[in-house]
Amino acid sequence: MKTQIKRRALLKGLGSVSIGLPLMEEMVGGKAHGATQSEIPVRAFNVFFGLGIPAPLQDEGFDDVLEPLKPLSDKLLIMRNVDHVRCDVRGINAHFDGATASFTAEPAGGEAKAGGPSIDQVIRHSSNPNGLPNGMIPSLVAGTFFRRSRVGRYHHSYNLDGTVSARMQEKPRDLFNRVFGVFSKVAEQDANQKRVRRSVLDSVLDQYKFFTGKNSPLGSSSKAKIKDHLDRVREYEQRAFSTPDLQKTGPHMPPKSLLPHGGPADPGGEGIDMSLDALRTEWRLLADLYSLAIEMDRARFGSITFLAAGERIRLKGEYKYGDKIKYNFNDSTELGRGGSGGCSHEWWHKFDENKGNKQLRAHAHMKLNEIAYFMKSLDEVKEFNGKSLLENSLFTISTESGDGRHNNTKRELSGVFHAITSGGGKFKTGEIMDVKAQGLDLYNTIVSGMGSKLKLGPKNHESQIVGKIMA
Repeated sequence: MKTQIKRRALLKGLGSVSIGLPLMEEMVGGKAHGATQSEIPVRAFNVFFGLGIPAPLQDEGFDDVLEPLKPLSDKLLIMRNVDHVRCDVRGINAHFDGATASFTAEPAGGEAKAGGPSIDQVIRHSSNPNGLPNGMIPSLVAGTFFRRSRVGRYHHSYNLDGTVSARMQEKPRDLFNRVFGVFSKVAEQDANQKRVRRSVLDSVLDQYKFFTGKNSPLGSSSKAKIKDHLDRVREYEQRAFSTPDLQKTGPHMPPKSLLPHGGPADPGGEGIDMSLDALRTEWRLLADLYSLAIEMDRARFGSITFLAAGERIRLKGEYKYGDKIKYNFNDSTELGRGGSGGCSHEWWHKFDENKGNKQLRAHAHMKLNEIAYFMKSLDEVKEFNGKSLLENSLFTISTESGDGRHNNTKRELSGVFHAITSGGGKFKTGEIMDVKAQGLDLYNTIVSGMGSKLKLGPKNHESQIVGKIMA
């Protein structure tokens, strides 16, 4: 008779260290593929990328800018003609208006506050009215971003009152500590000192030996899965803490991130120089850690950001897609300017549907390629109903603008790119659809489809259900 263990079994270590186990057949009541959809937890995450995709380029389908999403096309519903014009705030930069409207469909409530909750948090509070199970991260918020000024540029998960749902983790080592814990319940600034002496895996070594030893309640395939799982945790820890000999000697003091953070990331709004390799290296480690947190059932709600709204970086480097060189980025040289005038976001302000817009196209293509990297990692994880983590969860992908030119708010806040996954079979996928709807109506259709009785927006707003997106 098969021994059953808890779905959310954790290897517990010293202090707050905990490592969730991957899904194994001993965690479900019947055969893996015979498990019911109701056993899959409700999950909702917001995925943001900066600067947007001009609506005319969206109309080209997968022929150019949207190309990186094509391998995932059967897992996504791509939606065009979504309108956030009601979120315009007079006198405020439209980069900020559009970014804060992403996933809330509300005008900003202040520099550090949204006008209302985000999709993920509405679903969280509706599906878990008594709170999440013990040991879970209530909301996991992370991302790679540099344009700071207002919180809404980069933070995309908001509580029911519009306040941020969690502190944002922008450094891989901080995200690692958030997901796996630290050795002592001391303040976070001391966590890296504790880590000098050991790896989180050392702290759970005895439990690991039990689960993989002769007295383990697990079968051979599950033992192998645990070993592979912890090998992956070790790999991510090595990448986050930059040491190749983690197990043998314990980590060195983690070096500073390869990318700037805090004030140095946005010096007076004038932008920073950055290589594509450094940007992708940091983002992909954050994306891998975030994906692993979902797989381990440590996180079910939150957001992840790839570059902020109105991002100001002067990017350099060869961009390859597949085995072909797509573009050689050199923003400042091509724009012929330094400072903020030489940053990539200038290509959006120069957008003209009657011209080639080759630089904008290359930047937008690169951004969606990095979003696709995250999506693919989720699609590789199969759950006990035979579907992937990507298919069983709601991921809402969006951005800040539909055009990019400040001289026309209606154009800038209309035609905003959106895509969603099926949310466990609740929404259509495999289409590019013109929804022609207010963001508020679209978002309320999404949360309602996920079983929420809570709504976004003013109480007196009569939502128009966008039924065409429902499966």
